[in-house]
Order: sequence, then structure tokens, then C-alpha cells
Amino acid sequence: MRIVDLTDEHKDLFAQCLEDWSPEAEEAGPRRREWVDRFQARGLRAKLALDDKGNVGGMIQYLPIEQSFVDGAGLYFIPCIWVHGHKNGRGNFQRRGMGKALLAAAEEDARVLGAKGMAAWGLALPFWMKASWFKKRGYQRADSKDMMHLMWKPFAADAAPPRWFPDKKPAPSTTPGRVNVTAYVNGWCMAGNLSCARAERAAAAHGERVDFRVIDSSERAFVAGCGLTDALFVDGKQVRTGPPPSYDKLHKLIGKRVSRLK
Repeated sequence: MRIVDLTDEHKDLFAQCLEDWSPEAEEAGPRRREWVDRFQARGLRAKLALDDKGNVGGMIQYLPIEQSFVDGAGLYFIPCIWVHGHKNGRGNFQRRGMGKALLAAAEEDARVLGAKGMAAWGLALPFWMKASWFKKRGYQRADSKDMMHLMWKPFAADAAPPRWFPDKKPAPSTTPGRVNVTAYVNGWCMAGNLSCARAERAAAAHGERVDFRVIDSSERAFVAGCGLTDALFVDGKQVRTGPPPSYDKLHKLIGKRVSRLK
């Protein structure tokens, strides 16, 4: 196994979260690729794990926390670490130590860059990005919001723990006489991009009776003001997007609202 830096050779694959076999990843990938290109200029770093045959099996991305959707200073933040585990496509690379190797390489890189610590978010549930996985690797909980824990590992004695920005849940603007669908999209996450893409298609299927808006939530100042990164609202009511709702579910939800219009 080798850990290598991301280059242009694998950037499209990276933007699709290694799921180049998936039509869903193809649909969500362009927005994520745009985010990668934009944030590499702001300090985004990324590494890939390759097996002994040169096949890419895992990835990690991390950036200065000042450029992320988390409140903190002097740290690097990990939005995502992922080892491909599907039978489809390139196959299952999990349980080979790729995740641990990627995290160790990112931490070492962050130290060289002068970071005072590393932060990451993790779920309380035993799914992807498990908080317990980071805890086993020396991370501790700094803050919590719903089922998401903010984990961190200080490198320096004067490192300050990160915090979630307060969630203020602003009311999206509306157009009277229409069903209003608003997607807040950060761009870094394929799941968030997919929710937006499906909502846009579902809204378009109902024609002019639906007003669809996309709000870019990639800028730190925006997140600090409202606490939202990736979110979806239909007529002001937030829709659960973890995991991304199916197109059929969104089409049905929007259709119900359309049927109530006078």
C-alpha cells in the first residue's frame, strides 16, 4: 500500500468519491469537482491510498479550519475520509488499514504545515465517518450537534478546540403562489450535491408551479451566519437529507405541495 498526494490524474475520480461506476456519483461529481478546484487554492489537501497494484482504494481531504464550515483557528479540518467498500466498481478495500494510513499521513502533513491540531466530524451512529473510529485514534469530542460529533486531536499545548457554528435555521425566501424548494449546497460532499440535483430535477418535473433556488453555502462567513451547510427546504420545512432522499420521494413530496396550490 502507498499513500500519495492527489494529482490531476485522479482528480475526476476523487471528485466522484472513488465511485466512478455510479450514475449518482456522475450526477453529483461536477459540483464537487468545482469545489475541489476552488478550495485547492485556499489550502485544501488530499491524499489517496493505493494497493500494491496501483488501484486507488481510499481518500482523505483536509483543509485549514478557517476555510471550512467549522469554527476554529490554527487547526486543519477533515471533511471526509473514505475507503471504498462497495462490491461494485473497484471493489472492497476496507479492513486493509487504508483509513488508518490515510489519517496518519494527513496528520503528519498538517504538523509539517504548522497546524496546532487536527479536527474532524463524526457520526454517533455506526455508519460512515464514525466518531468512535476517530476516538480510537486519539481524538476527543469537542462539540456535538444532533448526531454529529466534532472530534479533534491537539498537537500543541495552546491549541483551542473547535466548535460548531450555531444553527439558526433561516427562513428561505418564498415566491407567493408557488411551491418553494431551496437547496443549500456547500459542494464538498457528494451526498449533499446529490440531494440538490435530485431536488432540482423533481422541482422541474412540476413545471412553473415550483420555484427552485440553490444557495451556495461554501463560504465560511455564510455558515457562521446561519449554521447551515447542506440542507433542503420545501415551503420552509426542512427535509431530511441523510441519506439523500430519492428522486421519487422528492417528486412525491413536491407534488403534494403543488396539489394544494389554489
